[in-house]
Amino acid sequence: MEKLGERALKEIEEATSLAALEEVRLKYLGKKGEVTGLLKTIGSLPKEERPAFGAKVNALREAIEGHLKEKTAFLERKALEERVKRETVDVTLPGNVPQVGSLHPLTKALREIVQIFYGMGFTVYESREAETDEMNFVKLNLAPGHPSRDAQETLYLTETTLLRTHTSPGQIRGMLDMKGKLPVRFIVPGRVYRRDQMDASHSPVFHQVEGLVIDRHITFEHLKGCFLEFARGFFGPETKIRLRPSYFPFTEPSAEIDVSCTICKGKGCPVCGRTGWLELSGAGMVHPNVIRNGGYDPDEVTGFAFGFGLDRAAMLKWGIDDLRVLFENDLRFLRQFEGI
Repeated sequence: MEKLGERALKEIEEATSLAALEEVRLKYLGKKGEVTGLLKTIGSLPKEERPAFGAKVNALREAIEGHLKEKTAFLERKALEERVKRETVDVTLPGNVPQVGSLHPLTKALREIVQIFYGMGFTVYESREAETDEMNFVKLNLAPGHPSRDAQETLYLTETTLLRTHTSPGQIRGMLDMKGKLPVRFIVPGRVYRRDQMDASHSPVFHQVEGLVIDRHITFEHLKGCFLEFARGFFGPETKIRLRPSYFPFTEPSAEIDVSCTICKGKGCPVCGRTGWLELSGAGMVHPNVIRNGGYDPDEVTGFAFGFGLDRAAMLKWGIDDLRVLFENDLRFLRQFEGI
């Protein structure tokens, strides 16, 4: 039994891995192990010899188990140290810098536009995108059957509700919310919807910026001065504007507003059709019926309104020739505006 113990302890000391140590354990303490075999022979011994023999076998087993436990702890600690050395991380290396996003060009353009109009005393009025037919058309002087409705390509949700085709309903809602107070001076930016096919210059979802001023003694000259201030602030101080007679049911008189070409600076190029001008906005003096529908008396106050496409303004400002790139989420395109 002493030789068995010495042999077991020697093999435990010589084990160089946890797997080898497990083989030693099974050899001596497993179900078919040598020490386990000695314990099974106790029953065949005379009664008077059993206690002493059993005590010796148990002492041998405990000694082997103690050495196995110590050697297991030693090998586990050694394996952990080797793993730490193998998986060491060089903390002096630079970290992985996360990719930082930037604002979309339409968001940049809108924020710049809002700041320009803030400087002229305007506020921002946010109106709903799902509108009633009455607010989108009737209150703006477009009665049922009016020819101008055909050009709107309206997306109806029910017989009386629709996705707004322009931001102009915000004029009525904004005036009604003012409850007769003066002056009325706000812009209405937001998404609008029409049944257009997506191409280089059209989209079923696009953005507009509406502007409205109502007060006493407002004239067409105020409209011209206001829009010129905006155009110079947004496109550059050398920008010029011109007004051409036009027709809109909710303004009278009405005008189309052009800005000098942002590419050729008014000299004439293929982008502006050699005219030196680019169409940007519709505008005019607010029709008396619209003023009345907003809760004001057209005999006491006058006003002007304008509306232009945010998408088109951004395209003119940065020389973008295709509307679709604004909605395709192509990072190669969007990254060009990170530093602007």
